[in-house]
Amino acid sequence: MLVQGFNELMFWVSWGLLLFSLFAFIDAAIRREDAYRAADKQTKPFWLILLGIATAANLFLSVMSFIPIIGLIATIVYMVDARPAIRQVSGGRGGGRRGGSSSDGPYGPFNGR
Repeated sequence: MLVQGFNELMFWVSWGLLLFSLFAFIDAAIRREDAYRAADKQTKPFWLILLGIATAANLFLSVMSFIPIIGLIATIVYMVDARPAIRQVSGGRGGGRRGGSSSDGPYGPFNGR
């Protein structure tokens, strides 16, 4: 019974890792190439290859193997280091600038008067 519970836990952990790496791969794919250079991070093809390998490793290999763990580390590095810098350079969500500035309030620009 304990082994069955452990196997079920590992099943859900492997699904979570797969979804996490797939999200990171899709996020890296929708970002603009010039945003990677402007953020002074690795190139877009580098991240796509790395995150693609991580996603494939999580899909085809056991969680108990060391390769999905290396893929998890690469995914975490992208999510906490590269992604925020790329989003900041590219203007937030989806890779495009939506307008406005940092001093805009909910009803227009805030000039402090």
